[in-house]
Amino acid sequence: MNDDLFFLGIKAIVLDSDKRVLLLKASSITRSGYKRQPYWDLPGGRMQKGDTVESALRREVEEETGIANVTTFEPFSMVLSNQRTTSGDDSRGIVLSAYICRVEKVENIRLSDEHTEYKWVSLQEASDLLRVKYPETFISRLTEILK
Repeated sequence: MNDDLFFLGIKAIVLDSDKRVLLLKASSITRSGYKRQPYWDLPGGRMQKGDTVESALRREVEEETGIANVTTFEPFSMVLSNQRTTSGDDSRGIVLSAYICRVEKVENIRLSDEHTEYKWVSLQEASDLLRVKYPETFISRLTEILK
């Protein structure tokens, strides 16, 4: 059999009232103990049984950042990640489904143990930092949000 297997990840392009994007720096050690190069990413994760997209995004954004006041969930893009997940001899692709999520005012960010840093950046800087995980089609669309 030559079929490839994929995980579906949901990602939140969290925009504040100044149209800045929230990025999180992934830890160099995964939950399963594998070492990797740290990289900047968007908040998000996998859907669980019974989740809607909105409930999964709310849960993941709150778990990873402490932000509970997301006001909108607008579909943005679905792309194949530049990265794959590996576990032993198993390797799977990652399909990323991204949504624009707006927040009014954020007083404090509370990171989960999956991340080591956060920063609010312009769409241009986000585009530059996300190139490790996201393909060029996603990056070029990201810079068009404000147009």
